[in-house]
Amino acid sequence: MSSETPDVAALSFEQARDELVKVVAELEQGAPTLEQSLALWERGEALAARCEEWLIGAKRRLDAARSSAEGTEA
Repeated sequence: MSSETPDVAALSFEQARDELVKVVAELEQGAPTLEQSLALWERGEALAARCEEWLIGAKRRLDAARSSAEGTEA
């Protein structure tokens, strides 16, 4: 991973997902050194957590929208 790698917290869901796919592919091919493998693994964990944050946020928004819709129908 380069020093120009963007901060995970600043990534959109799509950006984090796409980078995670690349990280997984690199790990499957095998990094040249253990240190590089560990760095990829750590980046992948952070990217997966970021994707999960986005998905949890989206679920909360959907749940709120449903609750609001049910409240106006009553």
